[in-house]
Amino acid sequence: MSEIQQTIRALCRQASAASRFLSNSSGHKRNELLQEIANGLEAASDQLMEANRVDLQHAEQNGLSVAMMDRLALNEQRMAKMIQGARDVIGLTDPVGEVTREWELYNGIQMQKIRVPIGVIGIIYESRPNVTVDAGVLCLKTGNVPVLRGGKEAFESNRALIEVMRQAAVKVGLPAEVISFIPTTDREAIPAMCRMDEYIDLMIPRGGHGLIHTVVEHARMPVIKHFHGVCHIYVHAEADLDMAREVIVNSKCQRPGVCNALETLLVDQSIADHFIPEILATLQECGVEVRGDAAAAKAAGQSLTEPEGWDVEYLDLILGLRVVDGMADAIQHIDTYGSHHTETILTSNQEIADEFLARVDSAAVFWNASTRFSDGGQFGFGAEIGISTDKIHARGPMGLEELTIYKYIGRGSGQTRI
Repeated sequence: MSEIQQTIRALCRQASAASRFLSNSSGHKRNELLQEIANGLEAASDQLMEANRVDLQHAEQNGLSVAMMDRLALNEQRMAKMIQGARDVIGLTDPVGEVTREWELYNGIQMQKIRVPIGVIGIIYESRPNVTVDAGVLCLKTGNVPVLRGGKEAFESNRALIEVMRQAAVKVGLPAEVISFIPTTDREAIPAMCRMDEYIDLMIPRGGHGLIHTVVEHARMPVIKHFHGVCHIYVHAEADLDMAREVIVNSKCQRPGVCNALETLLVDQSIADHFIPEILATLQECGVEVRGDAAAAKAAGQSLTEPEGWDVEYLDLILGLRVVDGMADAIQHIDTYGSHHTETILTSNQEIADEFLARVDSAAVFWNASTRFSDGGQFGFGAEIGISTDKIHARGPMGLEELTIYKYIGRGSGQTRI
């Protein structure tokens, strides 16, 4: 067994032991921990941003894209939002212990189905250090112990953030191991984590094809995939085009480096000649590089670079543009190239919209709204651990309820089965 494997095994064993301790703690104690985490982050904000500056310097030296640098950066505003996010979770309803069903068996045994923590959750993610805090506080709120492995780009930021959270745990009388950090960027760490089914109950990978494939290939425990977001907007023939421009620009430009940003724009051929020149000019004014098919270039009246592939997640001010022959063609494109994350239809025709909402098989589907609303905070869940593109256990934004499983409790009076 390599040194990395030995380190990860010891770390996961400690996390499993801490999980038994945390799962039996009160909701009050877990909220006390979150409050101490928020206070600790606030007190250490200067040190945390200094650690982030080290990551940004390394990222710039390594040629990270502007959008990825934006994902990585912590500033005063984002620090304040991250701290407030931790405090907001305190006020959310704790699902642990909630009775979701209650009934009596034929023999008088009183049955309950209740929410309980999942246990130890391994989370592998890339770039954004705020994920470290979001994932940490959501897991801790629900009595789960997170074992976190962030991307190499944010290594110093993540290490500093988790140290603050571990110190907070000790201050409130909980083991520091209620939150753990894989202390290496070596790729060997990922398959090593995936073999820790003796200690880790669930793996959650957040990232691109390579990361997801590696985790699914090696994992010996259940996996909930938080896949990349190849998000689409379909502009139907009966769309309000002024509204469409605003929704498209917001979906692409408000924060292009996140998974719910627009990546492919589909325009109905019946309005292509009129709408594409207008939306292209608007997007180009916003600094967006539009890559289109031959029909889109013809409608635009200018040459366009062809997309790298319709299944590419750019995470940048780059947008794929395609002309489609009606809604059926748009849905076929989404089914073929999409990642089942988030899609939007823009139309004033309710019947068409309802059909699109029903037929498109993605975690979130919107009518006349930005794809950027596919978010746990926007849904009213508070912070989220990510957006699941799976269909088992959890789909879409994963908030507190999605971080619990259930068990059955039966209360009898000596009943025996015949």
